[in-house]
Amino acid sequence: MNAQPPTTDRAKSLYQRGATVAFSCKADPRFCYVLYVPEDLDDRPADAPPPRLLVGVHGTGRANIGYRDSFVEFARYNNCVVLAPLFPVGVLGDENGNGYKYIEEGDIRYDKVLLAMVEEVEAKLGLSFPKFMLFGFSGGGHFTHRFLYLHPERLSAVCIGAPGSVTLIDDSRDWWVGTRDMEARFGKALDLGAVAKVEGLVVVGAVDRETWEITHKPGSRHWMEGANDAGETRIDRATSLTASLQNAGMTVELIKVPNEAHRMEGMVPTIKAFFRKHLQKTGGLSE
Repeated sequence: MNAQPPTTDRAKSLYQRGATVAFSCKADPRFCYVLYVPEDLDDRPADAPPPRLLVGVHGTGRANIGYRDSFVEFARYNNCVVLAPLFPVGVLGDENGNGYKYIEEGDIRYDKVLLAMVEEVEAKLGLSFPKFMLFGFSGGGHFTHRFLYLHPERLSAVCIGAPGSVTLIDDSRDWWVGTRDMEARFGKALDLGAVAKVEGLVVVGAVDRETWEITHKPGSRHWMEGANDAGETRIDRATSLTASLQNAGMTVELIKVPNEAHRMEGMVPTIKAFFRKHLQKTGGLSE
């Protein structure tokens, strides 16, 4: 078998810089991701400040390219790499579209898949991202706050957008409603001290009131006692989650975006403003 030819500078420029092609995850090729990589990355002086990593996790619609594209301009002018994973529906052949939202599905640990992608991007770009910024909307908001509980030491800031169901920090209830059995289930205990060090934002549309998709019923895949206790609407659940995080010592704000329902595009300006302020405080950006 002939060895693959080396990547030419032209091919790298076309496919691996700027808004990139999709890459299979080497650790598990069932999953893939797209990137935004600063176009001038290879031409920077050695002492240039390294880019930060912003990870955006899609919702149920799996529009991961849109999540990347929504932040290309932001990343270009704020010195960031953007990583947008794709977690397909029915990875185990059963049409389940919700597995990633709850972190585990069969033998898959979606938190570990994401960390493998980050490690792969580090190797691909010759960069290091010991901490990164994470956001997700709707189903991605599910994933994002649960990833926070499991890996707070890897995050500098987190934006949780309108999750349909929330896991509250509660040692009287098991996962996914509470956090009592996290260590037994995932092999990692909840570190509230580390969670408190992550800067946070919870964002939801001020008129995001539909409940048809988020009301758990007995017999459904993720039903358990207390599944609907955090509130009826996404607004209610976002409010409950924010209070839970604040009670745990985390600095986190709840923003209800005026006149917006359940629409990622309507959240983007608020998310950008949050991460811009975070980078100004922690990344040396100008005011």
